[in-house]
Amino acid sequence: MGAPVAAPQVALRGRGQETAVLDQTLATARGGGSAVLILRGEAGIGKTALLDYAADRAAGCRIIATTGIEPEAELPYAGLHQLCAPLLGRLHDLPGPQREALSVAYGMRDGAPPSPFLVGLALLGLLAGAAQRQPLLCVVDDAQWLDEESMRVLAFVARRLLAEPVALIITLREDDHELAGLPELIVGGLNEADARALLASAVPTPLDPSVRDRIVAEAHGNPMALLCLPRTLTPAELAGGFWLPGRRPLTSRLENAFFQQFAALPPDSRRLLLIAAADPTGDEHLLWRAARSQGIPVDAAAPAQASGLVEFGPGVRFHHPLVRSAIYQGAGASDRRAAHKALATATNPRVDPDRRAWHRAGADARPHESVAAELERAAGRAQSRGGAAAAASFLRRAAELTPNPARRVTRSLAAAEAQIEAGGAEQAYELLAVADAAPLDDLQRAQLERLRARLAFAQLRSGNAPGLLLEAARKLAPLDAALARDTLLEAAGAAIFAGRLNTGPGEREVAEAVRAGPPPSSPPRMVDVLLDGMTASVVDDYATGAEALRRGLRAVLEEQRVDPADADMTWLWLAFRVAPEPVAAELWDDGAWYELADGAVALARKAGALAILPMALTYQACFHVHAGEFTAADALIDEATAISDATGGVPMMHTSLVLAAWKADEPAALDHIQSTMAEVGARGEGRALSLGEYATALLYNGLGRYGEALASAERACAYEDLGFFGWSLVELIEAAVRSGRPEAAATAMDQLTERTRASGTEWALGMQARSRALLGDGDALYQEAIEHLGRCRAAAHLARARLLYGEWLRRQNRRMESRAQLGPAYEAFSEMGAHGFAERAGRELTATGETARKRTVATATALTSQETQIAGLARDGHTNDEIAAQLFISPRTVEWHLGNVFAKLGLSSRRQLRTRIPPPSPAASNPRRKAV
Repeated sequence: MGAPVAAPQVALRGRGQETAVLDQTLATARGGGSAVLILRGEAGIGKTALLDYAADRAAGCRIIATTGIEPEAELPYAGLHQLCAPLLGRLHDLPGPQREALSVAYGMRDGAPPSPFLVGLALLGLLAGAAQRQPLLCVVDDAQWLDEESMRVLAFVARRLLAEPVALIITLREDDHELAGLPELIVGGLNEADARALLASAVPTPLDPSVRDRIVAEAHGNPMALLCLPRTLTPAELAGGFWLPGRRPLTSRLENAFFQQFAALPPDSRRLLLIAAADPTGDEHLLWRAARSQGIPVDAAAPAQASGLVEFGPGVRFHHPLVRSAIYQGAGASDRRAAHKALATATNPRVDPDRRAWHRAGADARPHESVAAELERAAGRAQSRGGAAAAASFLRRAAELTPNPARRVTRSLAAAEAQIEAGGAEQAYELLAVADAAPLDDLQRAQLERLRARLAFAQLRSGNAPGLLLEAARKLAPLDAALARDTLLEAAGAAIFAGRLNTGPGEREVAEAVRAGPPPSSPPRMVDVLLDGMTASVVDDYATGAEALRRGLRAVLEEQRVDPADADMTWLWLAFRVAPEPVAAELWDDGAWYELADGAVALARKAGALAILPMALTYQACFHVHAGEFTAADALIDEATAISDATGGVPMMHTSLVLAAWKADEPAALDHIQSTMAEVGARGEGRALSLGEYATALLYNGLGRYGEALASAERACAYEDLGFFGWSLVELIEAAVRSGRPEAAATAMDQLTERTRASGTEWALGMQARSRALLGDGDALYQEAIEHLGRCRAAAHLARARLLYGEWLRRQNRRMESRAQLGPAYEAFSEMGAHGFAERAGRELTATGETARKRTVATATALTSQETQIAGLARDGHTNDEIAAQLFISPRTVEWHLGNVFAKLGLSSRRQLRTRIPPPSPAASNPRRKAV
C-alpha cells in the first residue's frame, strides 16, 4: 500500500490563518507590490502543503520554484539555478556586469569570481523583468538545505524587493538563518480536533481509543506524523492498545517509518532508490545510466513507485524530503559507496565535472590521490564561480582523501583559508586543528598561525589579534617576505581598529616590527608603500610620518585609477579599510579623501562588492558631513545600512554618530551614541569608542555645554587614534577655552599645530588658525581661518569659524562686524541642519540686536533620503536602469520612488527636477587636492 497522502482539503484542515496570510501575499503581488513570506516549522508540519495551496491559488501569476536538497548543499548556486533557469532567456536584458556575474556563477562562461551580491542583483533584475508581463510567484521549499551561496543571494533579493509584482514564499525549519527579520509565519501543529480527523482519514482499520490518543499526543499536531506513525504499527497494535510511544525525536520516528517502507521493498528496488537518494538532481536519465552500471533491471521501479515513496516521471521526486534522508542515512556505508560509484560512472566529466568529483569522493572510503586532486580542481572551479563555501567543502574533502601527509597539510590550510573567506569559522578551526596535529614545516606552521590570527580578528574582533598577526609575520619573514609584509599590514589594520582596547602589541609594536622585518619588494607594491607610510607615522617625527602617509595615499590613488581588471583588488580593498578616512583625515586632506571615497564607491559598485560598499559609502558620507551636505550624507548612510541589512553585515554606524552630533537632537543623539559605543566596545572596536567620545564633545560644543564637551574630548584624546585624534583636539581646545581651562587648551594646541603644520592643507591651516584664535590671538587669525577654510570643502568648519569670529567680535562690542559673520554662520547651519550650532548662532545674533529669522524647511527635505538620492540621479540625466544598477535596486523600485517624488513636489516631468532638486555646489564637484 502506498504512503498515505491526504487530500488537499484534509491536509489544510485547521489552516485558516495560514491560508489567509498566503491569500494576502498573492493579492499584494497581483496589486503590483512585492510580498515576502517565510513559513517556518518542523519537518512534516505542512509547509509544503501550504506552498501547494499558494500555487493552486496563484491564478494569473507565473510560478517559478526551487527546493533545497541536502546532498546538493555543497554545490555553489545549485538552488538558485533551479529557481531562475526558466528566466535565463532574459539574461541579455541585464546590465553587463550582472549578466557576466550570473553567467560565471552558473558555469555558463569563465571569468573572475563574481560577488554573490552582484549575482543577487542579476536575480533581482530577472525577477523584475519577468514580473513586468504578469505577477510572479517564487516558491522556495526546504531553504535550510540550499547551498550557502544561493541562500545568501536569496536573502539579499528578499530584502531588496519593494515595488515589483513578486510574491516570494520560502519554507524552512531553523529559526537561526540568513532570512531572519523578514516577514515570518510560524506553522504550528493542528489542534486536537483536526488532528483526530486527519488521523481517522489515514487509518482505514479500527483504532483503539488509547492508541489513537497516544498517537495524537505523540504527533503534537504534526500532519506528517499523524499520517505516517500508524503505518509503523501492526493491526493488532492499532486495535488492541498495546503500542507504546518511542522516546526518539519526532523527525527520527518519521524517518524510521519511511525507512521501514523502504526496507520492505525488493533488493533491486532498494538499490535503485538509494541511487536516487544519493543524486540531488532528480535526473531520470542519469538515474537509469547509473542503475544499468549496477545491473539493476527497469522493472525495479514498479515496486518503488507503488510504495508511494517516490514518483518517476520527467524527474525523480520523493514523497517528502525526509524520505530521501531516511533512505540515504539508513543505508549501510558500503551500499552508499556503491550508489555514489554508480553515479560517478554515469556522470559526464565534461558536462558536470564537479558533481562527478563529489560522487567519486563518496565512493571512496580510503585516501586516494586522484580523487583528492579532482576535488581540488573542483574547488578551483567553484572559487572561480564565486562559490567560496563550496570551494571550502571541496578542499576539506580533498584534504581528508589525501594520502600524502605533507600534501594533506597543504590542502587543509587551503581549506581553512577558504572557510575563513566563506565565513565558516567553526569549520576553519577544525581544519586548522587537523593541520596542527600533523608534521608541519616552518612555512606551514607560520601560515597556520596567520590563519588563526585572522580568525581571531574576523570572528571576535579580538584585542589580541594584532599580537597574533605580528607573531605570524615574524615567523613568515625569513620564509615568504611578501606574505610577511601582507600580514604586517593586516596587523596594522587590526591594531588601528582595536585602538585603546588592544590587549597586546599595538600600533607602535607593529611599526617597529615593520622596520625590523623584510624590506619591500622591488619595485614596491602599493601595499608596501602604504605599510611604510603607516609605519613612519607611528615611529618617526610627525612631519616625516605625514610625508610618508602622503606617499601611501598616492600609491592607493594610483592603484585605484587603473582598470579594475589590472588592479590589485585584494589589497586595494584592504587599503580602503585603512586609508580613506583615517589617513586622509589625519592629513586634513579633503581632496584625497573625496577622491579615495568616491573611487572606492565607484569600484565597489562596478564590482558588485557589497561587502566593501557599505564601508565605502560610510566614508563618503563622512566627507559630506564635514562638507555640510547632511542630506547627501543621510542618503549614503541609509544606503549603506540597507545593504548591510540585506547582506547580513554589521552596519557601520561611525558616520551616523558624527552626523547625529551635528544635528544636535540631544536625546536621540545621545541614545544613538551611547548604544553604539556599548556595541562597539563589546566587539573590541576601540577606535570607534574614540569616535563616540569625539561625537559627544561635538554635540555639547554645539549646544554650548562646554564642561561636558571638555570631559568627552579629554576621553577622546586619551588615545591617539589615527584620523580622529586631530578632530578631538579641536573640540578640546574650544571646550577648554570656554570652560576656563587655558592650560589644557594650550597643551592641545601644541599637539594640533604639530599635525596641521605637517599637513599644510587649506583645511589643516584653517583649523590651526581657528583654534589658535580661541587662545586670544584674535582678529587676524579668525580672518586667516575663514580664508583657508573657504578654499576647501570643509563648509561645516567654515561656518564654525564664522560663528567663533562673530562671538569674539560681539564680545569686543563690534556688533555690526559680528553680524556680518554670525548671519552667514546661522544661514549655513540652518541650511545644513546643524541645529545646535544654528541655535547658538541665533542666540548671538539676538544679542547683537538682530533677529534670527526662522528658515522654512526646504521642499527637498520632505523627501526621504533615498528619494532625494534617486531624484538627484534622475536630475543629472541617468535612466531608471542606470540608477537601479548604481543603487542595487530594481528599475521598478526606481520608478516607484520617482512617482513618490513627483507626487510630493507636484512635478510632471524629469526636466522639472533641475529646478526643484539643487545640484551639488561647484566646490563639491571640484574638490581641491592639496597634500596629494
